[in-house]
Amino acid sequence: MADRTDPGPTTASIERALRRAAAGRALDVDEARALLAARGPALDELLRLAGEVRDAGLRDAGRPGVVTYSKKVFIPLTRLCRDRCHYCTFATVPHRLPAAFLEQDEVLGIAREGAALGCKEALFTLGDRPEERWPAARRWLDERGYDSTLDYLRACAVAVLEETGLLPHLNPGVLSWSELQRLKPVAPSMGMMLETTATRLWSEPGGPHFGSPDKEPAVRLRVLDDAGRVGVPFTTGILIGIGETPAERVDAIFAIRRAQREYGHLQEVIVQNFRAKPDTAMRGMPDAELHDLAATVAVTRLLLGPKARVQAPPNLIEGEYDLLLRAGIDDWGGVSPLTPDHVNPERPWPQLDELARHTDKAGFTLRERLTIYPEYVRAGDPWLDPRLLPHVTALADPETGLAVESARPVGRPWQEPEEVFGGRTDLHATIDTTGRTDDRRGDFDSVYGDWSEVAGKVVPEAVGVPRSGAGTGADADLRAGLRLAADDPAALLEPGNADAALALFGADGPALDELCRLADDVRRDVVGDDVTYVVNRNINFSNVCYVGCRFCAFAQRERDADAYRLSVEQVADRAEEAWAAGASEVCLQGGIDPKMPVTGYADLVRAIKARVPGMHVHAFSPMEIVTAAAKAGVPVREWLTQLREAGLDTIPGTAAEILDDDVRWVLTKGKLPAAAWVEVVSTAHELGIRSSSTMMYGHVDHPGQWLGHFRVLAGVQDRTGGFTEFVALPFVHTNAPIYLAGIARPGPTWRENRVVHAMSRLLLHGRIDNIQCSWVKLGDEGTVAMLNGGCNDLGGTLMEETISRMAGSGNGSARSEEQLRAIATAAGRPARKRTTAYGHAWR
Repeated sequence: MADRTDPGPTTASIERALRRAAAGRALDVDEARALLAARGPALDELLRLAGEVRDAGLRDAGRPGVVTYSKKVFIPLTRLCRDRCHYCTFATVPHRLPAAFLEQDEVLGIAREGAALGCKEALFTLGDRPEERWPAARRWLDERGYDSTLDYLRACAVAVLEETGLLPHLNPGVLSWSELQRLKPVAPSMGMMLETTATRLWSEPGGPHFGSPDKEPAVRLRVLDDAGRVGVPFTTGILIGIGETPAERVDAIFAIRRAQREYGHLQEVIVQNFRAKPDTAMRGMPDAELHDLAATVAVTRLLLGPKARVQAPPNLIEGEYDLLLRAGIDDWGGVSPLTPDHVNPERPWPQLDELARHTDKAGFTLRERLTIYPEYVRAGDPWLDPRLLPHVTALADPETGLAVESARPVGRPWQEPEEVFGGRTDLHATIDTTGRTDDRRGDFDSVYGDWSEVAGKVVPEAVGVPRSGAGTGADADLRAGLRLAADDPAALLEPGNADAALALFGADGPALDELCRLADDVRRDVVGDDVTYVVNRNINFSNVCYVGCRFCAFAQRERDADAYRLSVEQVADRAEEAWAAGASEVCLQGGIDPKMPVTGYADLVRAIKARVPGMHVHAFSPMEIVTAAAKAGVPVREWLTQLREAGLDTIPGTAAEILDDDVRWVLTKGKLPAAAWVEVVSTAHELGIRSSSTMMYGHVDHPGQWLGHFRVLAGVQDRTGGFTEFVALPFVHTNAPIYLAGIARPGPTWRENRVVHAMSRLLLHGRIDNIQCSWVKLGDEGTVAMLNGGCNDLGGTLMEETISRMAGSGNGSARSEEQLRAIATAAGRPARKRTTAYGHAWR
């Protein structure tokens, strides 16, 4: 509940905050809140300081004194919405509209008119998921063959690109990680106003957002983060004067700053003032006062810094152009010579010559930009999908990234770029001789986000993994855990036995020896003494990737010295070589390469099957699958079905890391959420495509998260039965970015390796019979120890292994059958060659 009795900042606190701002000191929440109250000479000083910060940023950006705008058309794709915002006149009800949605011909008509007038942006604005509230919307979509509003939006965006050349900017409201992935290839930028972080304005009856599921602040903050993880140039902002307190307003600005520091994707921040509208529940509420708007813009500028692009809509400021320019804005947003502002139809946009005149009068030059801001145009990857690149470059000045004002949009095919192969294609061999060129990729300081923000998300337990300490309670939990391990090991996964399971994860000394003995007894009872292995070859077909996983030392930028792409023929050649060497399986995985064609994954599978019909194709992680399906614009089930028809046999259950989003977002930045991983492997299993399961541990994680991970795997296996094995993957730290940044610890300890492998056998008992240890990560001696502590499988010969070696593993890239059999012999056990699915090998 907001405190409405707070007397507010004093004159002294405002002056103190101004002195700190003038000295370039970072402002805290209280100081920012004090500055919102600045008026008179104090406000003048605040605006001066904010303007100086803005000016410094424009100089650094190479466009001093330039204020930008985007020439656009406004396309109200649908005015139906499932939310009920109490100030909105854009959203309406079906009987007040001629149709639930604009037809695609109507969309193209607006876009063509805009293109003829020199517009370059097609702003798609629409209500959130109207089909979930309005039968008319559901019926309209069904009649035209669209599963959802977002499917139709995607189709319209492609049509606009191909027919008119305008650049879509999408404002469809709340989106999931997967939905952002699907829309990124069709739009250079997207947006969603955060508006406020004041939960009470959403949760309390009478609040402006009450009854609007998509306006919950936590949901909208998640969208900001997911947009950063996906690498979408994103627009957001705050709406002031809707009942928030100054403290709540400042909190929203700080939340935006946190997201920008972590992901660097917020291309602009809008500070918009509430204007009451007739025929709304908030029609009697006073408009946000313009000096309040100016103070908020100035505080936003000071908090976000010189690199931020800050905007205020010019049609909502009653002609106070100079006031907002003094406050630190550097952008006027989108202005249309054709269409009205459908969200604020009573307030027309200024004419462009009028806007230019006011901007010039204040000492600035007005320049046109594209919907994607110049910094992201110039950067290209990872912000701009290759299929959009021709459309953007046709309209952009290559030197500045701003719009070429004389350029006129022309429709262009929305298609895959030409495939380019080559680079360091011998890396699979030379990684063991020459090694990697550098210990880190060239964009180390930017691609992973602000490391200080990342470090702040690591929970304290992850720094030093908790251990069962001395004391009666801990000892009792350990004894109880060992009893369960002996009598009913799978029961350790039950929530009521969590203390016992966590105590076992902390076992050491004689207790750890006993735990490993019990795990090995279970192994013997379940699968016998055979140590199994498969003759296989890893083929990493590309290491070009811009996802920015902070643990990954394999991914390279296209221009990095160690980057490469293999052609389909080269991959088929390696599969044929593997078959000749006795392999029964190839394992294909690569980076999330933006230039990988939509058909590329199935092409690889078909080429291998055509060359070597009997080869088992074990290929594509859940991350590869979900991003490829999104790129193709089809559901994961459809994409997997296509791969199965091409000849895909099984998939690796990699990209799991730790299936806990709290640690996952620290570790991976942009990888698929845990729920998406579960969806992909579950769908694969339902289609008859089995998979392995994995866990990478020993970085910024802790045993509570390990236990949760095993519970997720058990849940999937209970539903589908599709996991063939579990593979424990110790974190290789040497060249891992998150370790080089001083955040992750240097991999798991020897004790942790023993305990994780033993616990995997016990926790997954009755669900997953085969527990694999990785000779690549553990070495031969370590592998022998794991075989004596619950494991029964060595994995494969691999023939080539690039991912762990790039990370700094020192155990080589291949093992012969004889070497794998020697490891089994060292463990006192017989060896047996197997198939991918653990049958007896016939080759």
